[in-house]
Amino acid sequence: MLLNLQQSQELSIVKLSEPILATHIPGEEKRSSDVSADALENLSPASLEADLGHYKELFSKLRFSYLEQVTKEKFLRAIVGYPPLIVEHQENVEFEQQLAEAKVKLKAQKEEVKVMVGELESRGRELSRRYGTIQLQTSQLESLPTDIANLESTLQLLRETQSPSSTNTSLSLPLPATLALLSTRGAEFAQLNHQLKSLESALPRKTRELERLESELRPLELQKQGSTAAAKEARRRKEEGSQGQGDDLEERGRWWRGVEAGLKRMLEVEG
Repeated sequence: MLLNLQQSQELSIVKLSEPILATHIPGEEKRSSDVSADALENLSPASLEADLGHYKELFSKLRFSYLEQVTKEKFLRAIVGYPPLIVEHQENVEFEQQLAEAKVKLKAQKEEVKVMVGELESRGRELSRRYGTIQLQTSQLESLPTDIANLESTLQLLRETQSPSSTNTSLSLPLPATLALLSTRGAEFAQLNHQLKSLESALPRKTRELERLESELRPLELQKQGSTAAAKEARRRKEEGSQGQGDDLEERGRWWRGVEAGLKRMLEVEG
């Protein structure tokens, strides 16, 4: 559809210059300007601007020649005519006033035309730039179907040659689902990093607390070992007393039980 519209409304400098070329006379004397001889065949904005300047210069010379010839003709008719045309001074003054007013109006109209020409030139440059952009985008759009077909064939070839086929469904997700999964994994990774930093900041405090608990636990371990050894010794002596080899083992047993109860209270162990 875009190609049909472009072909039906094709814009080119050649088409825009057809009215100018139609007025060109083949036998016309070659002009003396800076424009190259093949400017009419190879038109461009620069050549058209050069032609415009050249024609402005020619028109200025032609206008001067026309005014000179018309003035001479009127002057001669006024002299040789019968009766001769006599112009009074007052009429010259009135003509000069009318001429001054006409010059003021002409100057105002020239300014309006100058502003209008400037607007048209700026609009023409903008349209030319937009037209070039559209042409570039059109060429890119024309190559898109071929590029898409090549990419699809390459993707199909990669899927066929993939060995072994992965059973992970995350690897075969479409692009939107992959981007969503990537965003979710990124959020989880950021949360884990935050937790890791929190744990790393709390690690020195936990380490100092562990060292303190270990220092408090060492005496208790020593007391436990002593109590265990004493209990074993009391059991051995009790066994020896039951065989008639001790006389005050029962009293010592009560004393060791009292010691054991005290140690258990120190160690916060239920009796």
